[in-house]
Amino acid sequence: MKAVVFDEGLKLVNDYKKPVPQKGEALVRVTLAGICNTDYEITKGYMGYKGILGHEAVGVVEEINDEDQSLLGKRVVPEISYGCKKTDCPYCAEKLYRHCPDRHTLGIWRKDGVFAQYFTMPLETLFEVPDNVSDEQAVFTEPLAAACEITEQLHIKPFQKVIILGDGKLGLITALALNAQNYDVTLVGKHQNKLDIAHAQGVKTKLLNDLKIEKIYDVVVEATGSVSGFETSLALTKPRGVLVLKSTVAASKEFNLAPIVIDEITVLGSRCGQFGPALRLLKSGKVDFSPLISAKYKADDALEAFEKNKEKETLKVLIEFDK
Repeated sequence: MKAVVFDEGLKLVNDYKKPVPQKGEALVRVTLAGICNTDYEITKGYMGYKGILGHEAVGVVEEINDEDQSLLGKRVVPEISYGCKKTDCPYCAEKLYRHCPDRHTLGIWRKDGVFAQYFTMPLETLFEVPDNVSDEQAVFTEPLAAACEITEQLHIKPFQKVIILGDGKLGLITALALNAQNYDVTLVGKHQNKLDIAHAQGVKTKLLNDLKIEKIYDVVVEATGSVSGFETSLALTKPRGVLVLKSTVAASKEFNLAPIVIDEITVLGSRCGQFGPALRLLKSGKVDFSPLISAKYKADDALEAFEKNKEKETLKVLIEFDK
């Protein structure tokens, strides 16, 4: 089968061995997959991973190695991790597979990913896509679930003010998700064309240069991935407010953490999320991710798709896999 593989370089392989579903697993034929910044970071050495890349996809279940055949022929999206399933694992017991110490993660750690014609995953990690949700919307389920994770971790009161820093994919998706849940959200960024995508769907936006830096926000979401973005986020968080870290900041310099103590700020790390709420939000039609799609490539042009993903103005690049 065709597959995009990273192994001492990124390559398109046309004769990669088709996976076989183990007990309790399904074989999924990929129709559409999305490139994430994590995929690009892996090509630079992140996680030391080698194998098929990709963890954002929608596909059709073609085979199930289990008595439960209810997903056969259904369109599905995969959660990115599965755990050890041991009875004494507290994370697997709560379906928090992403925190299981013995987990496997699609295209990132110990598990071939979705940039291929087929992949396998345990049945419990596959979620059926509602009929009214297109493949182009469904492929955003994983990053949307990550955005919805904020409200699973944190109770945001109706009167509280939320501000999100960063107008890349992560910031845009988070802003659209929280706005669709009727929170008072402002998205801040450096690119008017990207802010316009959120503004068109009812999100309040502001250019960073026009933003008054003052500690008036109850919840501040850092989605820039930069030290300066973290410092600005901290400067916007009111005393006893919550600073939500959605991006990993690789610090290349020292920065002052004293305000966290002085203002008694709660810092909340937030990563992956549950797919159920994300799919319900997609089904409601309250979010539209079409404007985030910068380009779509056939599998044969996957390497070109990765080059497109590197461009500064690019948001989401999709890869189509033919039957």
